[in-house]
Amino acid sequence: MLAPPVNRLVTELARLPGIGQRTAQRLAFHLLSVADDEALGLADAIREVKETVGRCEVCFNLAVESRCRICEDTRRDPELICVVEQPSDVIPLERTHEFPGRYHVLGGALSPIDGVDPEDLRIAELVERAGSHGVREVVVATNSTTTGEATALYILDVLRERAPGVAVTRLASGLPVGADLEYADEVTLGKALRGRLAL
Repeated sequence: MLAPPVNRLVTELARLPGIGQRTAQRLAFHLLSVADDEALGLADAIREVKETVGRCEVCFNLAVESRCRICEDTRRDPELICVVEQPSDVIPLERTHEFPGRYHVLGGALSPIDGVDPEDLRIAELVERAGSHGVREVVVATNSTTTGEATALYILDVLRERAPGVAVTRLASGLPVGADLEYADEVTLGKALRGRLAL
């Protein structure tokens, strides 16, 4: 029913995460209805980001130069590394303004079912950073999922073996601020109990 170029646009938009067929059609019709400079501005932004953004040579976060802004910042503590799964995980941690160190982006989480093994992640690079750059602590901030937990345990084992002088910690998990106990699931409540702090 649609012209071939419009069909192609809908198909490409539907490949984006969280975008279904109907949303893709709405976006396509929106792009057709806006001024040329607005639509072409989006196309130029996509082209520019694909041509200029790469990975930081130190932490594998997104970077325009050889190093990202965080690794270039001399105020950040190089002896403190926070391990995350994806570059998008750095953003919420940075919003807290609580972490003074640097990051290490794994590029995913261990999942043998999906064919993601330790060699497919940047774990070897993490071990090298931890063992040879005076790192005192590695904070594992992988997601609280089955694959994230498995990745955290694997990192703990590897670092204990190859960098025994480095402290390995895990982000605490438990109840969100303002939550009622009656709405908490058993796993979250159990983790909150195990991770309780003295007042």
